[in-house]
Amino acid sequence: MSNIKYSAEHEWVQDNGDGTVLIGITDFAQEQLGDLVFVEMPELGTEISKGEEISVIESVKAASDLFAPVDGTVIEVNESLDDEPELINEDAMANWIIKVELSDSKDLDDLMNEDAYNQLTEE
Repeated sequence: MSNIKYSAEHEWVQDNGDGTVLIGITDFAQEQLGDLVFVEMPELGTEISKGEEISVIESVKAASDLFAPVDGTVIEVNESLDDEPELINEDAMANWIIKVELSDSKDLDDLMNEDAYNQLTEE
């Protein structure tokens, strides 16, 4: 989908077209992590900065940081993941983690399209 971009840290960012984005981890990332057991959510209103750790995702075999692919403010978290983090294993692209109000939509220009991301994961 053309409104989805990717980071080198394996996050996907869906542009909602209204100054907000949904952020989740890619299918590649959830495959690498294995069965997810916990997703730590940032607090609503948290200011996030590109490249900073914003959350921790734990699986049965590892814990991995979620890094902010854009600058902005957390305006919503996917509460269904509190009880069912495995939803990400079932469909990583359908189960976003946080919704962010962008500080600057130009941040999206720094992210990869699907072709570039697929090249990264094949290397």
